[in-house]
Amino acid sequence: MTSQGPRYTDRYGSDVLSSDPHARSHPKPTHREQPAVRGLVVQDVETGWRGAVVRVEKSGGVHVVVLQDEAEHTRAFPLGPGFWVKGQPVRLVAPKAAAPQRPTRTASGSVAVTGAAARTARASRILVEGRHDAELVERVWGDDLRVEGVVVEMLDGVDDLDAAIRSFGPRPGRRIGVLVDHLVPGSKESRIVARVDANPHVLVLGHPFVDVWQSVRPQRLGWERWPTVPRGQDWKHGILAELGWPHATQADVAHGWKRILGTVRSYADLEPALLGRVEELVDFVTADLADR
Repeated sequence: MTSQGPRYTDRYGSDVLSSDPHARSHPKPTHREQPAVRGLVVQDVETGWRGAVVRVEKSGGVHVVVLQDEAEHTRAFPLGPGFWVKGQPVRLVAPKAAAPQRPTRTASGSVAVTGAAARTARASRILVEGRHDAELVERVWGDDLRVEGVVVEMLDGVDDLDAAIRSFGPRPGRRIGVLVDHLVPGSKESRIVARVDANPHVLVLGHPFVDVWQSVRPQRLGWERWPTVPRGQDWKHGILAELGWPHATQADVAHGWKRILGTVRSYADLEPALLGRVEELVDFVTADLADR
């Protein structure tokens, strides 16, 4: 069967000495530049190979285009002239990288504010129990809090919560919001929070999880639900053991948390029981700022 379309025996042109210099010359086809975008169907003139562009990559120091035919076989060719697209000779070139898209939403789901510098820290604060809580809040709400100028501080536990609040000195324009782990009826944390003096410039809220780790949706770690750690066993070490990760030392715990935190891309990867409490605390400390 005779192939259709023009054919060339040399994809880079013939020897200039092989033709009669006195014969009338004919113009060579013009090779327009064609970006090798994914899905573009092209044909290599020299071999007749025809396929869709899969990717452009560097191989052995040379940029090549990888084509895939209808049988899903792939083959690489150097970028440059010697290709046909829709019956026209082209010079394949690497496609230009698309300009990065600015996110329109922050990780918390808020409308992203572009070009705004972080505000100087204001007096109002959000307090959390420890480093892991602070890192999770930063990952999801950090952009929002920087725009508002609200700082998140660590308490290193809530055993002296009432004293920490009184030391802070909450008053108009100096609100404090506190996020407490495992704030459920009958827990040690619930008894501590009950002793906090009532103050309109203080809001203490909590989530029901044993540790803030549990606020990450278990599906992000390949589980349907977080496993139960037997009484008497350290909870974090037990969780890392269930994951099959190193868990013998505190360094293992720190590394394990970094891996868990790395699975959190946005608010959608967190449980609503934490999301609602943090959003309420952010609203509380920023509402007072907006009124001033």
